[in-house]
Amino acid sequence: MKSPRISVILSSFNHSRFISEAINSVLNQTFRDFELYIIDDCSDDNSWEIIQAFDDPRIIAIRNAARSRGAYGFNETIRHKAKGEFIAIHHSDDSWLPTKLEEQIEFLNERPKVGAVFTQVRVIDETGKTFDDAANWYSSAFRQPNRTRVEWLRHFFLVGNRLCHPSVLARKQAMLDAGLYDRRLGQITDFDLWVRMCLRYEIYILDQVLTLFRIRSGAANQSGNKPETHIRNRNEWPLVMGRLLHIRDEAEFFAVFPEMRSKACPTNNCLPFLLALRAVETEVDVMMAFGLDLLYALLETESAAADIREKYGFGYTDLIALSAQIDRFNGGEFFRLNNEIARMKSTISWKITKPLRLIANLPRLVKRALDS
Repeated sequence: MKSPRISVILSSFNHSRFISEAINSVLNQTFRDFELYIIDDCSDDNSWEIIQAFDDPRIIAIRNAARSRGAYGFNETIRHKAKGEFIAIHHSDDSWLPTKLEEQIEFLNERPKVGAVFTQVRVIDETGKTFDDAANWYSSAFRQPNRTRVEWLRHFFLVGNRLCHPSVLARKQAMLDAGLYDRRLGQITDFDLWVRMCLRYEIYILDQVLTLFRIRSGAANQSGNKPETHIRNRNEWPLVMGRLLHIRDEAEFFAVFPEMRSKACPTNNCLPFLLALRAVETEVDVMMAFGLDLLYALLETESAAADIREKYGFGYTDLIALSAQIDRFNGGEFFRLNNEIARMKSTISWKITKPLRLIANLPRLVKRALDS
């Protein structure tokens, strides 16, 4: 039996309200030669029942034995199950327009050196209407021009991810060459893959809007604006930026960072050192911390430190001075606040109002005594 040309992998988790629309947006594609893997990650709503109600021979429905997050299902399917030459990623709360796959595969057929093709995106709300909150990051994030792969690497380093995950159609081999999804990451997993892919392949964004990306209310998206998202993002960012250490060729490095030529030595540059300097120069705290950690590693041995000092005039004293300027834990602000509190407590007004504070706290103190 002939293998399908495209393997679509649709991740599902607790999107019973939207899962039917997502599945139908695949089944209604004008390009028909695909298989559809639906990976349900132990949804505790009725998503699995809805998935099972679909009767189409192209559907292979899989329910994970335990909660594993999307990267697990993507990797297992691409490595061991997908028969297609191309991989399309979809999510259970998003949707596709009918000609998406047809237009993408036609593009890749004509450009064998392009590893993946994305589409322009319309952002929608929970009801399917166009999302019109101009202040929201997603309202314009995916509206991007095309860039060469080195331009994308520079953009990733200085700006971040601007590619819509459920809009991608990639060559399976390109994803395998890049190393698939890193399961250690939970927030910027797809971003990490795009960085690694652009180290090897060109990518492209079609001009047409062919993907509908849904913004959930209450920051319910996995990438929604909530504390855990930002914390995880900051923890994962240094690992992703570290992928650029795989750039070994000077010409490619300076194509990504042309401004670093002025700091380079004539031959045999230490590219990781120049990357660390560029990270520090961004003046973005998480990037500066990444640069500082890289400098610590590069100057670990005296021989390596001597080589860097000879080439760039940067030594241990410079590193120690720099370490006092990069405040990754807001220690300076904590110190300032402590001093301010100590100063306030030493004022006459604080001492005068002490009895009033004791009276205000009396009910709580009594309750604690009774409970004990």
